[in-house]
Amino acid sequence: MSDLERVIAVPASTPTVKWTGIAALITPEPWVQDALCATTDPEIFHPPKGGSTAAAKAVCARCDVREQCLAYALRTNQTESIWGGKSARERRTMRSNAA
Repeated sequence: MSDLERVIAVPASTPTVKWTGIAALITPEPWVQDALCATTDPEIFHPPKGGSTAAAKAVCARCDVREQCLAYALRTNQTESIWGGKSARERRTMRSNAA
């Protein structure tokens, strides 16, 4: 199993609340409540082009839900920001290597 397959295989969390209507479209994944980034300055996860990703990756390295975050980013094709400790470029490389 490749690294990408292993990450994507991380099961999505089961929500404890069943949202309906528009709330179902905007309600975050249940694991988000445990994400360290939720209590961190969000700007570090959106560095300018060529900017450092070190601060964001340091937060991700200590996060208990890093794999769920990365799996979500890969499943939903997030093309910006740091997700699960990986930059957009690193996630593109993961996808390319898995193809």
